Amino acid sequence: MLRCRENLEAVRGRVAEACRKGGRDPSSVRIVGVTKYVASDRAAMLLELGCLDLGESRPQSLWQKSAAMDRANPSPRWHFVGHLQRNKVRRTVGVTSLIHSLDSMRLLEAIEAEAAACGHVCEMLVEVNLSGDSHRTGVSEQDVGPLVEAAAQCSHVRVCGLMGMAGQPEGADSPAQARRQFAHLRQILERLVASLPSAAGLNELSMGMSGDFEEAILEGATLVRIGSALWEGITAHD
Repeated sequence: MLRCRENLEAVRGRVAEACRKGGRDPSSVRIVGVTKYVASDRAAMLLELGCLDLGESRPQSLWQKSAAMDRANPSPRWHFVGHLQRNKVRRTVGVTSLIHSLDSMRLLEAIEAEAAACGHVCEMLVEVNLSGDSHRTGVSEQDVGPLVEAAAQCSHVRVCGLMGMAGQPEGADSPAQARRQFAHLRQILERLVASLPSAAGLNELSMGMSGDFEEAILEGATLVRIGSALWEGITAHD
């Protein structure tokens, strides 16, 4: 617990410093503690330390951990931050507070159908492919608007903003390149809000992980997805 506390305090300090540099209130940034590195009992330490937003990138792990921690007090707000296949939608919709990875019309249709079946409004972010790499997930910039408009016609889906991951270049320019990509995602969101009535409520930007979240905060991130920085020095069996 002590090492987890130290790691979380260090991350919170880095968030606060990045917010200070960017002229932002630290409360405008939520830390999503990504728990794929550890078992449920280790993930529960974050709840005890006041980090209530937990993230998983694998559906089966999300289901297992949400079931194991369903009586936790305080209870977690689960975020799904990985690629979601349509055959995994049914069990995922009911346990997540926010899905970060809406990336196709077909996935939107599947989520709308399952959310309607369980009487649930599913909150989501549209994932944007910032690198242009066809092997990475996310929609292209030109497809963001049509997906947001389609979601606005759904009764059981609410898009809250955008998510993106910076590429992983080598060399000294890596932080600067990440920041340029995060700035680009913010600009996409700003253009959507200015041009589409259906985008008026989009205010979340999920961007930045352990290696680049300061750059993301400087460009307006409201959600940062932190995994390895929280679990440094901690194993699943510690």
